[in-house]
Amino acid sequence: MFDPVEKLKEFIRQPSVSTDPKAGAGMKGAQEFMSGLLGSIGFKVEVAKTDMHPLILASRDGDKSWPHVLIYGHYDVQPADPLNLWKTPAFEPTIVGNRIYGRGAADNKGPLMTIIAAVAQLLEDNPKLPLRITFLIEGEEEMGSPSFPKFLEQYSSRLKEADFVFLCDTALPNETQVVITAGLRGLALLDVVVTGPKGDLHSGLHGGVLRNPIQALAEIIATLHTLDGRVNVPGFYDDVLDVHPWEREELKKLGAKEEDYKKFLGIDEFYPTPGFTPFESLRFQPTLEFNGIGGGYQGEGTKTVIPSKAFAKISCRLVPNQQPDKIKKLVMDAIRARTPKGVTVEFVDQHKGEPYVVVPPGRSNTPKDQSPVLAKAFRATEQAVTEVWGRPPLFLREGGSVPIIAEIKRVTGLDSVMMGLFLPEDNLHAPNESFNLDVMKKGTETVRRMLLGLAKS
Repeated sequence: MFDPVEKLKEFIRQPSVSTDPKAGAGMKGAQEFMSGLLGSIGFKVEVAKTDMHPLILASRDGDKSWPHVLIYGHYDVQPADPLNLWKTPAFEPTIVGNRIYGRGAADNKGPLMTIIAAVAQLLEDNPKLPLRITFLIEGEEEMGSPSFPKFLEQYSSRLKEADFVFLCDTALPNETQVVITAGLRGLALLDVVVTGPKGDLHSGLHGGVLRNPIQALAEIIATLHTLDGRVNVPGFYDDVLDVHPWEREELKKLGAKEEDYKKFLGIDEFYPTPGFTPFESLRFQPTLEFNGIGGGYQGEGTKTVIPSKAFAKISCRLVPNQQPDKIKKLVMDAIRARTPKGVTVEFVDQHKGEPYVVVPPGRSNTPKDQSPVLAKAFRATEQAVTEVWGRPPLFLREGGSVPIIAEIKRVTGLDSVMMGLFLPEDNLHAPNESFNLDVMKKGTETVRRMLLGLAKS
């Protein structure tokens, strides 16, 4: 008997932190656990080696006329730090009420296990189901999937045999409303480093005669937004596509309240892009954010020093039709032009990802050449959600990013059906991450019905 909760506990116990070189045993354990699990439900499993963490390809073959779904997920997780803020051990799954706590519970081990449970139940009940299924599970999603492009190029002809991609690595607004994600923002990440003197200096002996790199950095980054919240980089918005009316109407159906969102965030004022509501800005507009800043002494007490260097980490979330490389250049050019005399500036290029959008069938801008199997998959998902959750899903863009989805589209031409399963309160990437087991149960039944409906179609 396949017990998805017990299997999820085993999965969470593997400390599979892809960015930590010391977590090799946890990464290996998670990969071997997942490979063994898929093999145990009848899949032919192949482990594709990379320069870092291997990918898992597990397939159920069949007649070429059958629909073919490519299911994506990842077995790596974010670091658990700071550990002192966890109420339960990060890698010892703990159930409290209807939630299971542990790093990776919601991103992406819980949603991935939900899909696997649905497939296991479906094939146990229908061993001759006319549906081809391929699992593609990577171990580098939380570090920008550096091995994924090379893997895609090597395996593209095989992956192109699928009709579409299915995944559950996106969000639900609440536990009663399912969202099928129709778009993801892209990413452009970089660090800016400002350098002044050749070494740290005593602030009493040398203060007042040179520009402090921390001050220079603060002056630079303060120019990157206007007072009303727009990104103040020439050309930043040039390629942004207009929002289609059906998308705004779909967002209104969500019924989200701005005051409730303020309380959830713990703020008393929004700072959206001018001309857009907070919810529109979150899903339809690009951003430039500061994710980290540093320079000088960071310890307890004081140390009167003028630092040699200061840095800031910058991320831009991008929307269709923006290009990451172009945006990085625009931002770097703006910073160079605004760097004051007395300091120099350099950049550390970080990872990137293209924005992605897919249009559900029947909308005003649905492509005329949309794959008929993709259209059937959307309709089967919509029907399954409506039956299980008691209300139809909403088709919305999401503020987050899953960069490899656009990369899969670029290389293979495959579009994706993305059904959200994690909630805002699941604390992704933060201490006390958890996954709602009621959502898992309903999600399992939804995916089971969706795949069954696709096979019958």
